[in-house]
Amino acid sequence: MKTHNNITGLILAGGLARRMGGTDKGLVTLEGRPMISYIINALSPQVDSILINANRNISAYKEYGYDVISDDIDDFQGPLAGMASGLRHCQTEYIATVPCDGPLLPENYVDILMQSAADANSQISVAFNGSRLQPVYALIHRDLLEDLNEYLTAGERKIDRWYDKHQFAKANFSSTADMFTNINTPEDLKSASQLL
Repeated sequence: MKTHNNITGLILAGGLARRMGGTDKGLVTLEGRPMISYIINALSPQVDSILINANRNISAYKEYGYDVISDDIDDFQGPLAGMASGLRHCQTEYIATVPCDGPLLPENYVDILMQSAADANSQISVAFNGSRLQPVYALIHRDLLEDLNEYLTAGERKIDRWYDKHQFAKANFSSTADMFTNINTPEDLKSASQLL
């Protein structure tokens, strides 16, 4: 495992979690620990710093000792709004994004994203599970903040459409596809417990 000094890890915990009954997914307990704690443990050795993007329960997230940033756009506008906020607040060249309900992050996550971006000479690298993109798992260069803000200001919210505007790299995570087991329902919690 390698620490990348030019990357900020951005944990996306800004959603409404409708399928989870509105419960803040990052704080949902999995095997006795909040889900975000698994992500912090896996991500922190791989990056220079961490930001947590959250729009509620701010004080609970601050207890983890990292800066907590909210969306610049009101009304829970989706992951791109969180990514834009992360790009605005980061002090590094890149952000590596992770959803708060993805506790199975591998220790080479950032390595693979960075290598894909370098191989493709791209400013964006997006995780690919072998059959489809996993768009909230991504590496994004901070120079794209202005472009992303313009996209959001125009009322656009589709993450795939924004990626398609750029020559993004596909980062192949097919050998660790279990990492994309997102936890959206109480049933998903049971499945994740078994994988852990």
